[in-house]
Amino acid sequence: MDDALPERGRGQPRLEQEWHSRGSSRSREPSQTGLARAARGTVLLVPMPQPPVSPGPSPRTIRTAAGAVVAVPAGWVLLPPGDPGLTRRVKAAGDHWVVQEKHGRRMFSRGVWAPAETIDRIRAELAAERSTEGYARKQAQAARRRERDQEEYVEDFRAAVRAFLAFDARHQAMAGRLADAVAVHATPVGSGTVARTQRIPIERRAQAAVIAWMRHQTTAYDSMPIPRVKGKRREVRRLLAERSRALLDAYRRGLPVAAACPLARALATEAPTKPAADARAQSPDASRGPRPRRAS
Repeated sequence: MDDALPERGRGQPRLEQEWHSRGSSRSREPSQTGLARAARGTVLLVPMPQPPVSPGPSPRTIRTAAGAVVAVPAGWVLLPPGDPGLTRRVKAAGDHWVVQEKHGRRMFSRGVWAPAETIDRIRAELAAERSTEGYARKQAQAARRRERDQEEYVEDFRAAVRAFLAFDARHQAMAGRLADAVAVHATPVGSGTVARTQRIPIERRAQAAVIAWMRHQTTAYDSMPIPRVKGKRREVRRLLAERSRALLDAYRRGLPVAAACPLARALATEAPTKPAADARAQSPDASRGPRPRRAS
């Protein structure tokens, strides 16, 4: 069966690739197009996910996970990030290299290396599809669905913040303003805040978002000189979080608000903005359908 597969052509990537077949546990060599049918039967070979690579030390080079520097094959170009539909189709079309670069704890996409012919062909196919009325309707429906999902999430997140605050009855107005301020800052799509993660429950997201908002708004953290010593910034954040929790606890117990309370001062200077979902719910035009999405 292996003899039926074409050999690797010129200009193919020099990275080793793993492949598997549906219905068979035998490993096979990759075909030039990335998909092939075996001689016996109609077993479809599909590529195993290939580990991402990082940018190399010079143009048209990449660095593998093992640290080896590899030249980009002739005829390949880098497809920059920004068009998920195009990227998905290029990756599914055959040989490619996904380029990622880590900065701190975050990983950033730098694009996909793939044959220029493949990218041009798929880009033209996508342009033709996206020019149809059917595609425009699907996009409009998807936008409305995302808008509804976002509005529901903002409402759920704001409720989780209120539940975490659990202020005394005499401070409910303060709790509402704080929940609004945290939700406006933390919930926008693409904000990169803890409220957008799916790794922890929404209750923990709400708690972390409140503490983060208070760290920036009620303390001197942003202008605080912190030594560049491993663990020092984490220690400072932990100490400030303890102060924030103590301040919130005073509101939970219903203690009088001091004139110098940093939370009261921060909320007094905060613009009176409601989360997008709540603002739309109170708008007289809410019955006209979802508003256009705000650029994130």
